[in-house]
Amino acid sequence: MFRLLRSCLTLALLAGIAGCSLLPSRDPVSISVVGIEPLPAQELELRFAIKLRLQNPNETAIDYDGIAVNLDVNGQPLASGVSSQNGRIERYSEEVLAVPVSVSAFTALRQAVGLNPAQSLNGMPYRLHGKLAGGLFGTVRFSDSGTLSLPAAAGY
Repeated sequence: MFRLLRSCLTLALLAGIAGCSLLPSRDPVSISVVGIEPLPAQELELRFAIKLRLQNPNETAIDYDGIAVNLDVNGQPLASGVSSQNGRIERYSEEVLAVPVSVSAFTALRQAVGLNPAQSLNGMPYRLHGKLAGGLFGTVRFSDSGTLSLPAAAGY
């Protein structure tokens, strides 16, 4: 009985390894922030549309059905957003997506308290990370970093 169980587990392990090797390998999708625009806000929040350029350096298209992003500024969480946009990024092509994000007043206050009077969020280091939803094996995670360049109308 033990020998049969061990043989079955060995076969299952080998089948799993062989199955994983058959999955196509993908180069990471290049995603960069290309713009931030103010949106109408509610009472205790700020809203922005973050424009992302997605570049697919792979030989196969990427189908997506939703996107989620988180924006950290100066090492602290600042904004998050989701969108139910869906579409397809063809092989070796690019697309620009706008994702609405929200910043609560308390989060903005926490960021402002950490700044000295001569600083603003403009020019601060950021890290954007998130995912393009695409089903069980099609979800693509991404990350981008740089320095903020906020529009003057945002009031920062």
